[in-house]
Amino acid sequence: MQYHIKDESLAEKGRLRIEWAARSMPVLALIEERFKKERPLEGVRLAACLPVTTETAKLARVLKAGGAEVAICASNPLSTQDDVAASLVIHDGIPVFAIKGEDNKTYYKHINAVLDFSPAYTMDDGADLVSVLHSERKHDLKNVRGGTEETTTGVIRLRALADQGLLAYPIVAVNDALTKHLFDNRYGTGQSTVDGIIRATNRLMSGSVFVVAGYGWCGRGVAMRAQGMGARVVVTEVDPLRALEAVMDGFEVLPMNEAARVGDFFCTLTGDIKVIAKEHFEVMKDGAIVANSGHFNVEIDIDALEEMSQGKRAIRDSVEEYSLADGRKVYLLAQGRLVNLAAAEGHPSAVMDMSFANQALVTEFLARNDDGLENRVYTVPEHIDKEVARLKLAAMDIEIDTLTPEQQEYLTSWEMGT
Repeated sequence: MQYHIKDESLAEKGRLRIEWAARSMPVLALIEERFKKERPLEGVRLAACLPVTTETAKLARVLKAGGAEVAICASNPLSTQDDVAASLVIHDGIPVFAIKGEDNKTYYKHINAVLDFSPAYTMDDGADLVSVLHSERKHDLKNVRGGTEETTTGVIRLRALADQGLLAYPIVAVNDALTKHLFDNRYGTGQSTVDGIIRATNRLMSGSVFVVAGYGWCGRGVAMRAQGMGARVVVTEVDPLRALEAVMDGFEVLPMNEAARVGDFFCTLTGDIKVIAKEHFEVMKDGAIVANSGHFNVEIDIDALEEMSQGKRAIRDSVEEYSLADGRKVYLLAQGRLVNLAAAEGHPSAVMDMSFANQALVTEFLARNDDGLENRVYTVPEHIDKEVARLKLAAMDIEIDTLTPEQQEYLTSWEMGT
């Protein structure tokens, strides 16, 4: 078995951490139990480009239980938990190509390594794997029958690819499942992002001004949690509907050029580039803390910050201090990478349980139905989304009502009025 990880001796520590995470992932446990019996993925080769975390390890085990042969690389240079990578290799026999802090060259070398595995399916987080396939590895596209995408940024990229008529195989946007973005993006990103910022800085959030750039589901979650920590939250937006929603949710809404003057903490969650740019750094307070929880670090114009700075130093783990010409200091967290993964441990396992349950069930769906699918981006089938919710409720010992025949008939008829 080929693999590339940091240190095999970390495997036992990783095994224990995976075990701890799995205790909060009952939906995947139920799916794993069925997969072991039915083996719906027997012989399927799958290349996964995901954060190499304890939760991803549980997903990999479930896919393997279903008969799949899985190879994994990281979807972000700073998202790997090296002990988890070691455990997957040593204890589970799953090829992993990921090292926390790997440089850009190694990152893409690892993506190519899992593509050398000749996968029939891809499982991506950010669409870098799919992008490499469609640019540098077009000759391998003939082997690929379907794929999934985990995150908003990746879905945006894939829809752009499909709109240009270039997408070479069907991909299901797992990110768009209600049991994913309503929970993972809001509650998972909300908690883990604030966790990453606090771990990196150990600064008091209460009484501060916390600027959230973007009020999608991830931005909603961060705003909610920052407010819960006692911060005064300011939201910046380009979408009038989302901006209005932020106002109605009780948050102040400002353009970024005004928010930049008052913020103590900044966090970008938009999926776009240069959301915080040179003109914003120029007016920030001395000591402003800047972080990103969107998928790529391009949301912050780091090149502009470098050019403006007369010097920088690593003042804490995951904190770089930039000294500007007028004496002000700006602090960038985790090199602008996903702060919740780079400076903390990512989403809580209980949230990823639902997201990765969608991944497992959608992969099963593709294995059984890919012949009838077009080369476009699909939403998660409603029956899968509801099955994940049903399993989650069952795991929580929560029961709900069912429609009576009379109620079902009423909801499908038009005759009965007032």
